[in-house]
Amino acid sequence: MATVILVRHGRTTANAEGVLAGRAVGVSLDQIGRDQAELTAERLALVPLVGVVSSPLERCRQTSQLILDRQPGSLARPVEEDLTECDYGEWQGLALDELAQEKLWSVVQTQPSAAIFPGGESLAAMQARSVAAIRRHDAAFEAQHGPGAVWVAVSHGDIIKSILADALGMHLDLFQRINVGPGSVSIVRYGTSRPSVHATNTDAGDLSWLGVGTPPADAPVGGGAGQAAHASGA
Repeated sequence: MATVILVRHGRTTANAEGVLAGRAVGVSLDQIGRDQAELTAERLALVPLVGVVSSPLERCRQTSQLILDRQPGSLARPVEEDLTECDYGEWQGLALDELAQEKLWSVVQTQPSAAIFPGGESLAAMQARSVAAIRRHDAAFEAQHGPGAVWVAVSHGDIIKSILADALGMHLDLFQRINVGPGSVSIVRYGTSRPSVHATNTDAGDLSWLGVGTPPADAPVGGGAGQAAHASGA
């Protein structure tokens, strides 16, 4: 099975200002966000990636480029429209403290499967397209590079939360229990019988064990012995 590393873009100017950026153009990483993305790129530098797939929005492409800059050789670097931010419709560009007064806010918090943003898309539709995109790219990378392939998908907070919820077998109504911070790394492997989640929302730690050998097809009973790092990272 291939391994996908889900990376949220670093902090943006809109994040810092408490504004829901959505799909607005010109929203870029601030200095803290760039530092976060550079740290993530450093963590991934020892991982033999086969590709970096990105949302088309500027903040994700900036984060992706920093990751690619630390990788040797030329990697596949497709832009995937189905990993773009949720279409928040009329909510886009508004302050989060203002949106918290809307009736829809409580639906988004407690029953997200029923949430449809005015003039935008539903969270259920967002999850369906993003999960389908991840599984499609994962299958393609595995077919081309084998079951030990490791690749990165750079996307957005709600997108990654919905992908993780699916991988964990959680109903979308529970996805607000998952946190995905700027610049964070989460790791999922899709097996023939089920996905397995190896990390969520990490912003530190050694990742050199990724890509070492072929992952086992079955879950280890009793928890197993853990991951083996490269000798250089031991």
